[in-house]
Amino acid sequence: MTNYVTAELPEWAENGVLVWSAFGALAVVSLGLFFWERRLAAWPQDDGVRPVPLGRIAAGGHSMNPPTVSARARGREAELERIGTLVRGPGGGMVVVCGAGGMGKTTLAAEAAARARAEGRVVVWIRWRDDPAQLGQDLAQAAHILGLPEDRLEEARTGRVSLVDAVWEHLATVKGWVIVVDNVDTPTRIGPGSGPPAAYRGWLRPHGAGVLLVTSRDTSPQTWGPDTDLIHLQPLADNAGGAALLDAAPHAGTEAEAEALAVRLGGLPLALNAAGTYLSVSTSRHRTFSAYQYALEAEFADLLGAEHPGAAADPAVARRVVRHTWDLSLDQLHQDGYTLARPVLQLLALLEPAPVPRTLMTPELVTEATGLPATAASVDAALAGLHQYGLIHTPGADGPGDGVPPVNQLQLHPLVREVTAHTLTRPEPTDTWLAAIDEHLARAVEATTSMPGRTGWPTARLLALHLRSHLDRRAQRGLTTAVGTLDRLADALNNAGAAPEELLLRRHVLDAETRLLGPDHPDTFSSRNNLANALDRLGEYQQAADLHRQNVADRERILGPDHPGTLSSRNNLANALSELGEYQQAADISRQNVADRERVLGPDHPGTLSSRNNLAATLSELGEYQQAADISRQNVADTERLYGPDHPHTLGSRNNLAATLNSLGEHQQAADLHRQNLTDRERILGPDHPDTFSSRNNLANALHDLGEHQQSAELHQRNLTDRERILGPDHPDTLTTRNNLANARARLAEVGRRRRWWQLPRRG
Repeated sequence: MTNYVTAELPEWAENGVLVWSAFGALAVVSLGLFFWERRLAAWPQDDGVRPVPLGRIAAGGHSMNPPTVSARARGREAELERIGTLVRGPGGGMVVVCGAGGMGKTTLAAEAAARARAEGRVVVWIRWRDDPAQLGQDLAQAAHILGLPEDRLEEARTGRVSLVDAVWEHLATVKGWVIVVDNVDTPTRIGPGSGPPAAYRGWLRPHGAGVLLVTSRDTSPQTWGPDTDLIHLQPLADNAGGAALLDAAPHAGTEAEAEALAVRLGGLPLALNAAGTYLSVSTSRHRTFSAYQYALEAEFADLLGAEHPGAAADPAVARRVVRHTWDLSLDQLHQDGYTLARPVLQLLALLEPAPVPRTLMTPELVTEATGLPATAASVDAALAGLHQYGLIHTPGADGPGDGVPPVNQLQLHPLVREVTAHTLTRPEPTDTWLAAIDEHLARAVEATTSMPGRTGWPTARLLALHLRSHLDRRAQRGLTTAVGTLDRLADALNNAGAAPEELLLRRHVLDAETRLLGPDHPDTFSSRNNLANALDRLGEYQQAADLHRQNVADRERILGPDHPGTLSSRNNLANALSELGEYQQAADISRQNVADRERVLGPDHPGTLSSRNNLAATLSELGEYQQAADISRQNVADTERLYGPDHPHTLGSRNNLAATLNSLGEHQQAADLHRQNLTDRERILGPDHPDTFSSRNNLANALHDLGEHQQSAELHQRNLTDRERILGPDHPDTLTTRNNLANARARLAEVGRRRRWWQLPRRG
């Protein structure tokens, strides 16, 4: 080294051996460090590659380290274990965590990445920026971190080999890595080239020796191909959602209060995070789970649907705001040519938070509501796009069975629906849109109730929940028409044995007519009668009796004692009293009603036959079996003559006759009739209709009396399972079946003990 001031060499520099030795040592150390660094990058351990210092994982000026995990990914243990099993497994693969915006895909990926890193894997995090070239650079850098040689990269730069192939050929040879590609919401633009991701010739492939973890809103298996493990995220369970809220705001309330708020937020992780963050800030107006939930009713748009000034320009900001996270998907669908996706989602958001029959979403509805041209194909495409991006789902529907297909359904997550409805421009387009929805709801009810047999019953169940708002909106303009729509559907639900759905409509109609027509209007009487009958079918016998008693008094006062409506109320009161065990009072009313209906309506009127059938059933309960059998036998003949052998009235009369014959000791004849009735009811009403359950119960009882205890117990067991599923565990019919099953099993056990006793060897 020269001293440029004195132009003389320093003293130590005059020793040539020392100088050259020093330079030699420096050169050796430098070369050693260079080769050691290269060896570190490519040196496999027993289970993979050596960890790379965090500072080295960067490319193009942006970090390639995974985001910090700030809180546990609650309720995702099963998904994390699936990813962990793949990470720890002997091979590699590709896993796609998918779902609608706000489901916590990135949070889950970050947790999986943290666990993989803690186990010694090299983790590289890449954020998809809608730029295939940038993704290629990032994956090339990841491969370089994992030991891809410079000369191989140089070959790719000069075009001698394909860069994507060079990257994946190397990744196929190196174990112990996890590469995350986050937010791939436009997988068709991944590249290189225009091939689909499922072809596995682009930047995303399942062929590495490590794990490629992708997050995306695209949930379609067709997008990702057969060799990808697809993890479709759903909303969090109630307890997991409550735990997530308590993680963020541990002092905001109890577990039960946190869980109740989680239910209100639909288990959506993004909404839970927003609420928890809000509650954790000491200056927030609402500081408890209960207060926040209460405030949502009045301040929903401010607390969850608020605008964010940076959301329109920055997708990263939009992903963190509940309202905007779904706009990203809708914008993408629009750019991809699904121009009806947004208006179709908005139409669905204006319906109730319940499954919607697919048949309601017609091109005519879309056009009449929005003014946009629509065809069956374009509506299908819009729904397919919304489903692909997780904005709607299609829950399974059980048809009535026996060849009746299930109904296709559409359903929004409750927060997607609520936020979308809040962000519609008001008063337009919603006034126009709601008018179109109401018109098409009425058409759907007309079409459904006109279907033959049981064909329309599944659709009727779905439509029921959307008709209450229909009545509220139309009541002021045309109450009679709107009530007629609800009554037609409620009648179909009655035929279907769908008492809970029927009850919703009957109660809503009665409330509207009492408010708008008054309590003494004949239409109000009819609606009160219908509501009482629905309560009776649900086992609410006391409520039913009270309403019928009120109706009898009011109809006698307003309409007179011989009016058909009065006679109908009196008949129904007798039924309810019989269900309550008031058999003598019920029999007295029924006997008088038979005489009055024969006199006023004639002996063959449906009302007369109904009263006669009910009298026979009550007499049987009083032990007057022969008289009951005589009336029932005549009623069976009359109903078959007037309505045919398959009419519900005929089946009901035959059921009562068989039950009375069993009480008279004619067990075989009773069993034969019940078996015939069960077969007919299963064929006509379906296996899950309450009347079918009644026939199966009665056949089991007759078999029990015939000594066929094993068959009896099996029928009661099936009936108990079905009644618990359809009617609920506390319905009176369910309790009766449970008691009958216990008796059948006890009798079966007793017979078994006796048989074993008779088979004991005699002692001499």
